[in-house]
Amino acid sequence: MTSDTLMRNAWHDIQSRADGLLKKRDINQADYLALAYLMTGENKYAEKLKEILFHVIENTTWGSDEMLARTPVWRADLGLARKAYQSAIAYNAIYDRLSAKERKQIAQGLYRLALEPCMGDWLLEPTRIHSLNSMGHNWWTSCACMGGILALSLQNELPEARRAAEAMNEMLPEWFDFAGDVLQQKPRSFDASGGMYESLNYANFGVQEALLFRLAWRNVRPGDALPDIPQLQQLPEFFAHVCYPRTGMLYNLNFGDSHKNVSAESSMMLLYALGIKNDNILWYISQVQAGQHRDGYFLNRPMGFLYTPDLSEAPRKPEIKTSQLFADFGWATMRTSWEKDATMLAVKSGYTWNHSHADANSFILFHKGVDILKDAGNCWYPNPAYRNYFFQSRAHNVVLFNSEGQSREQQYSGSILRGYLHHMIDAGDVRYVLANGTGSYADNFYRNFRHFLWIDNIIYVIDDLKTHDVGSFEWLWHPGGEAKKRGFDLTITNENSSVVVRPLYPRLLANSDFVHDYPEDLYWEIVEAPTEDLKSTESYWSFHLPGKFDRIKAMTAIIVKDEPSQKVLPSMERREGKDWIGLRVRNEGKITDIYINQLADGRLMHRNSWIEADGWTTDAYMFVVSYDEGTNPADSKDIFVCYGSALRRGETSYFSSLSKLYVVMKEKDDVLRLWIDGQPRVNAAFGDVKRPARLEVNGMKMNVLYKDKVLKVKY
Repeated sequence: MTSDTLMRNAWHDIQSRADGLLKKRDINQADYLALAYLMTGENKYAEKLKEILFHVIENTTWGSDEMLARTPVWRADLGLARKAYQSAIAYNAIYDRLSAKERKQIAQGLYRLALEPCMGDWLLEPTRIHSLNSMGHNWWTSCACMGGILALSLQNELPEARRAAEAMNEMLPEWFDFAGDVLQQKPRSFDASGGMYESLNYANFGVQEALLFRLAWRNVRPGDALPDIPQLQQLPEFFAHVCYPRTGMLYNLNFGDSHKNVSAESSMMLLYALGIKNDNILWYISQVQAGQHRDGYFLNRPMGFLYTPDLSEAPRKPEIKTSQLFADFGWATMRTSWEKDATMLAVKSGYTWNHSHADANSFILFHKGVDILKDAGNCWYPNPAYRNYFFQSRAHNVVLFNSEGQSREQQYSGSILRGYLHHMIDAGDVRYVLANGTGSYADNFYRNFRHFLWIDNIIYVIDDLKTHDVGSFEWLWHPGGEAKKRGFDLTITNENSSVVVRPLYPRLLANSDFVHDYPEDLYWEIVEAPTEDLKSTESYWSFHLPGKFDRIKAMTAIIVKDEPSQKVLPSMERREGKDWIGLRVRNEGKITDIYINQLADGRLMHRNSWIEADGWTTDAYMFVVSYDEGTNPADSKDIFVCYGSALRRGETSYFSSLSKLYVVMKEKDDVLRLWIDGQPRVNAAFGDVKRPARLEVNGMKMNVLYKDKVLKVKY
């Protein structure tokens, strides 16, 4: 504090708040008084804590009326867990100032009011009523772990408290390892790549509560072993991958019950304090602004004051890849770079239950510092708008059928058939991920696939839809700025950020407001909905396809503009042939041809889906060829094959595999780079390539197996 102005100012804020608390009896802010006492040794803070503790143990119960009315009775909830945590801090801080009689009296009172309800309801026999299957999300770690911290504080006086703390330490890894269940469709807690399905807000809270106990255990009982929890090593990258660095406060993905300003610096600090000295943690914390959300560990709050690490060596950017797929719980992020205000696409298709909304196949697009295509967010749970709008599919960027999205039952019972994300590829200027929301929408849809293909500055959203009955299709777009329709496009602008939403298939957006002159084109509806704060309303757009159908292939291009004033946009020509539809895009001297195979959508049984298109022969679901204006597409060195076993032209086989794969091929400067996904065993051949000086497959260098102008890739 003598050498650091920020620390000195933070301490001044903390002590000022503690001084204000001297006039109250607030157990929920005991941490300010405790830190003030431990920093200064001034008796006034200790006496206030003592007064508060003796006052609160006079209560009959700390349980809430709502929880106590349940069957069986819930004695411990999040509010009680918070009081248990604050009581543990208060008792521990003034422990040496209490007489043996006072310690025992307070300990017995806190055991009755908090420790026994927490551990008895959530962990210990013979009174436990909760399991990880029923409540194994953030409530479990909060109620059980805060009871565990109180147990550590009371263990000198109460042998049963010591036993409870030991049980908590032993059982904590089971929460991280919980693999879900089939019978009640509960998801596993943690993805194999790190992270938790609940939403960023609750993932951080649940992890934070677990780490608080682990840190307390290490500090109180430094000689005792901590059980191994391997998931902790992956958490820093999870929190980094779901954040969006920008000028101003750090944004985070707000899928589910979260807000974009909520961050995970509390869990990051605790991980660092527990010995995970990952530089990406320093980078992350350095991006967070003080006070940007309600429950943060900021420098002028006790835990932030104690545990904010030295950020002077924080790297300017994190050392992690720019795309990440969390396949177990169905999130994916892809970004142009880790620079601030870059472009990031986030896609979700996973579980619906609890804090995870009915938003399978939805997405959020961040660009130039804002979520320019956004999630509607959430609100306070008791408000009817939460269950009737924010949780439901209408609040997200999805496709509806007959005005219906996911079944409302999923809010309470979960999605018996969940959504999935597959086959992420990040090849720099070509990125791809496949979303399968069929299960989540199974009451209406037989197929509900959404391909996200990002090439250069255009994101193509390709919907492959098949329903049980004929009906009406509707595409939802939630703008994060001012939205204006101009001809065939919807332009969304927010300060320096701007994108153009351009429907291409099955029809264009009607060209003028005289919709009756365009009876087959998409017409639009502007819908008013509540804002997150419930203080006003905002608009989202709905594009309707006239007529009734049961099978649709749809393509929408999202053009990411360099600046709102950009006038020259890519030109797009709709093209089609026998059994295929496609697009020819001219963009800054480059031509990109996209072909979608109309036979490759599951309609053919036992027969492969071969088509001829512009001289190409393939069974691929989709393929893309990019080449410079004025050159021959046959000479392209930039090809994407989506779910194909071959791509040929005349007698030349450009790509061949016995199994259908997802492949990006880029050949430049004697280096052939391949990105391959789709099967664990690959035996692929690539023709019409010269012998490369270096071969890279999925970012890894491989031996060159080359003969007769054919390159073999086997692994």
